[in-house]
Amino acid sequence: MIECLSNPAWISPQTDFLLFLQNIRLNNPEVLDKFFLSVTVFGEYWLPTILCAIIYWCVDFRAGIYLFTVEGSNIIFAQLFKMVACVYRPWILDNRIQPSKLAVAFAKGYSFPSGHSAMSASVWGGMAYLLRTKKILVLLFIGLFLLVGFSRMWLGVHTPQDVVCGLLIGIVFVFAVNPVINWAEKDKNRYLYLLVGINIFTILALIFISCFNTYRMDYVDGELLVDPKRLMYHTSILCSYSLGLINGCFLCRRFCPFNPADTPVKQRVIRAVLGSSCIILMLKFIFEYTIMNKINSVAAILIMFLIGISVTLFYPLIFTKLKKI
Repeated sequence: MIECLSNPAWISPQTDFLLFLQNIRLNNPEVLDKFFLSVTVFGEYWLPTILCAIIYWCVDFRAGIYLFTVEGSNIIFAQLFKMVACVYRPWILDNRIQPSKLAVAFAKGYSFPSGHSAMSASVWGGMAYLLRTKKILVLLFIGLFLLVGFSRMWLGVHTPQDVVCGLLIGIVFVFAVNPVINWAEKDKNRYLYLLVGINIFTILALIFISCFNTYRMDYVDGELLVDPKRLMYHTSILCSYSLGLINGCFLCRRFCPFNPADTPVKQRVIRAVLGSSCIILMLKFIFEYTIMNKINSVAAILIMFLIGISVTLFYPLIFTKLKKI
């Protein structure tokens, strides 16, 4: 155990469970690690965004707004929660834990709650909610986000409390967002009220955590375990990206709504392929370039906001105008 840290008694049963999984993992082929690492992709940002976007652009505009609102709200809340909780990763809490080398490179920040678990529960749980009359699909989507949560523990990068809390956050937004969207649908101007409220809340929350001066500053061998400034940067750009998604779909619903069903299937397929390719380009390359090079925070926030609003507003404006032409 790292001497500079004092951990509550309830951490011990959780690390015992991780050690149990670790024993199984270390005595089995690395192919299992690769499998569970591939499963975690379903809880990352780019794949759920592609799913939401295809629904939004090509299948059901209203359902797409719901999914993007669930996704964006979940990202904002989960990231802010991480910054306030300041809980370290399992191998910092107990040095007996050896996380998978394949996963640890992407697990540098605070641990609680699990962002992958929250993301997967919100988006894939949202799909289960939308398709709740189709029991097989509901079970498939529920099984998927539970598997994502388990994969985070198998890889040794999250404790059970991280995963359970992340799943609960995602599930709460699945059920909380739909009544809000139904309320907004009764008067399109209500989308603007929601937009203002979400923006103000997020900005004030970011100001609060940037002024929060009680972050844990623990060192081992002279090296800071977790750099709060780096995580503040990361949180700000993710919240900015989420605001871009939400602002875009609310503005689109208010000023330029469209109906995917009015478009021939062939055109919708082209729309989905082109749009998905752009999302991969923006999130897998521009986002990672922004993080790795730590560009100016104001520029990074602006870039991520533009990526989000491009998905939900600018791209729909392009294909709806082209359709009229």
